[in-house]
Amino acid sequence: MSDKCIFCKLRDERVILECEYTITFIDTYPASPGHTLVIPKRHFATYFEATENEILAIGRAIQKAKKILDDEYSPDAYNIGINNGEAAGQSVKHLHVHIIPRYKGDVKDPKGGVRWILKDKANYWDDKDKTTRVT
Repeated sequence: MSDKCIFCKLRDERVILECEYTITFIDTYPASPGHTLVIPKRHFATYFEATENEILAIGRAIQKAKKILDDEYSPDAYNIGINNGEAAGQSVKHLHVHIIPRYKGDVKDPKGGVRWILKDKANYWDDKDKTTRVT
């Protein structure tokens, strides 16, 4: 645990699931209704530092959270993501997995999903179509 980490000082009322290795809670600044985070109880920064038991527990927590979110929010789909390191956008140096419910119409065209993080790389299909077309 870290005295300076906001996730190490999480208030119990935000928690929706807990196991030996993880805590699952609704994000304070949700990207969509139901946006949830899964964190390990042990304080470390990135997925690559997780033990095998922590990785398995995170996967189980994601599956359990999905069931809760399906029942409460009825999303049409999900994005699941981890920012590992500052260059990837990680702002809290405690591993956290985002489970972001998605809803039809929440963006104009969701094709490409997480690829839109790098906007100039997201729309790979239009360029691909141009190179494979026979004229």
